[in-house]
Amino acid sequence: MPLKASRRSVFLNFPFDSKYEKRYLSIIAGTTSLGLTPRCVLEIPTTIDRLKRLVKLISQCEYSIHDLSFVQLSRSRPRCPRFNMPFELGLAVAAAEHRKKDGKHHWVVLEGERYRLQKSLSDLNGFDPFIHGGTISGLLRVLSDAFDKTAAAVSRDHMMKLYGLLRLFALNLKAQERSDDLYRPSAFRKLVFAASASARLVQA
Repeated sequence: MPLKASRRSVFLNFPFDSKYEKRYLSIIAGTTSLGLTPRCVLEIPTTIDRLKRLVKLISQCEYSIHDLSFVQLSRSRPRCPRFNMPFELGLAVAAAEHRKKDGKHHWVVLEGERYRLQKSLSDLNGFDPFIHGGTISGLLRVLSDAFDKTAAAVSRDHMMKLYGLLRLFALNLKAQERSDDLYRPSAFRKLVFAASASARLVQA
C-alpha cells in the first residue's frame, strides 16, 4: 500500500560513489517531486556524537528510503563491503518500532535485483523491497509506487523533467566549485534547494 506523502522529511540512505551519482540526483528529484524534503547523513558533522545525531535525524523524519542495490567490495585493500547502509536501515527499523504507536516513521527498501535481499539481508525475508533495476526510470517508478501524493498523482514525465533540471544544476555546480564531488554537505544542501525551486517551476 503506497504511503501518503506531504511536505515532510525523508531520510535518504544511499552510497557515496561516483557510479551512483545519477541515481543520487534522481532520488533527490523524485522525493522532492512527491512533496518530501530530503535529508541525509551528509548534514551531520564528523564529531564524537555523530551516531547520536544520526539516530535523532532518522527519528525526526517521517519516512526513510534505503537503497541497498549498490553491492560491491571496496577498491583498496583490505577489500570489504561497506556496512553503513544496512546499519542505517537497522536504525530506521528500530525508530519505526519505537514509534509504532504514533506511526511516525515508515521505511522503504530499494534493490536493483529481485531476490538478492533474501541472501544479503535474510532478516528481512517476507518483506518485499522495491526493485528499480539500476536505472533512473526504474528508480523514479518505484518512488511513485512507494509514495502517493495526497493531492494528486505525480506523473513520471514531471519527475523526469525535474531530474533533468537537477542534473544540469549539478553540472553547473561542479564547474563553479571546481569539484566533481557532489557528496559534500554544502553540495547536498544546494541540490535539495535547487530541486525544490525547480519543482515549483515544473508545476507552474
